[in-house]
This record gives sequence, structure tokens and C-alpha cells, in this order.
Amino acid sequence: MSENKEISAPATVMGLTKYIHFVYFVGTLVVGWLFVKITESVWTSLNLAITAVPPPSNFLAILIGGGTAVGLGIYLWRHPKVNPLVGEIVAELSKVTWPNRKELSASTVVVIVLSVIAAIILGLFDFFWAWATDLIYHTK
Repeated sequence: MSENKEISAPATVMGLTKYIHFVYFVGTLVVGWLFVKITESVWTSLNLAITAVPPPSNFLAILIGGGTAVGLGIYLWRHPKVNPLVGEIVAELSKVTWPNRKELSASTVVVIVLSVIAAIILGLFDFFWAWATDLIYHTK
């Protein structure tokens, strides 16, 4: 008997591993930048409140913020619910059909034309209501 076997999800996800790594790398960079800014902000606030605190060095802020972000990235990478979720998201995004250049150009033209039409209609409404309110309020 021959059975029809479907391609398993892990086989599909294995080809997408580089994208999963990219998601974690970019996420860690963004969170690291945010944590560095938060560290500098907190340190500056402490410096204003307590004059004995020395000003933050960039190396220390990068060490604290970056180390926290890397630790969070590793934690999320190893988390049993988050890592499969990221894999599923990447797998679903790989199924998306993106528009080609011709479709994108046509859609852009449609958006521009409809925006101009909407602007003309709103301009006419504005002109009409300005005329109507001038007529009502400036009666002699």
C-alpha cells in the first residue's frame, strides 16, 4: 500500500531557519538599542537627582543594555512557546505572494488617482460649507 505523505512542518521550517535567525538578530539589535537608550536615560536621571553618580560611559550603557538584550534574545530563542511561534510566523510569511513590479505600479497609480479624486471631493465639500456658513453668518 502506498500512502500519500504530506511534507512535514519541520521540513518546511528547516529551510526557513536563516529567516528565523534573522528575526532574532534584528529583534535583539532593536531591543539592545532601546535598552541602551533606557540605561542612558535612567543613569542621566539618577545623575540629576544624586550628584555623586558619575556620568554614564557609553561602554557601560552598551554593556548593560546590550547584555540585557542578548540575554533576552537567548531566553526567547530557548523558550518552548516563543520559538515555535516565530517559526510558524516565518513559515506563514513564506507563503505570501508578493506583487510584482507591474502590479505594484498599477496599484500605486490607482492609489494616487483615488487620492486626488477624494481631495477634489473634500475640497468641493469644504467650499460648499464655507459658502453656506458665510451666507448664514454674514447676513445683513
